[in-house]
Amino acid sequence: MKIAELKDLTLTELAAKGRDLRQEMFNLRLQQASSQLEKPARLRSLRRDIARIETRMSQLRNKAA
Repeated sequence: MKIAELKDLTLTELAAKGRDLRQEMFNLRLQQASSQLEKPARLRSLRRDIARIETRMSQLRNKAA
């Protein structure tokens, strides 16, 4: 996910996307714990995508304030 993709989203859409990514992260951690995870690099990319979303959300909140 690129920053350019996030620039068009509203705060509500970003929150929903963040929730979805956190749920996916949870599921991947369960797979990792049971040694069924096929792509370990996906955890890293998810963590970075969540950080990008959180950063964009804070930018929008600061701009509104």
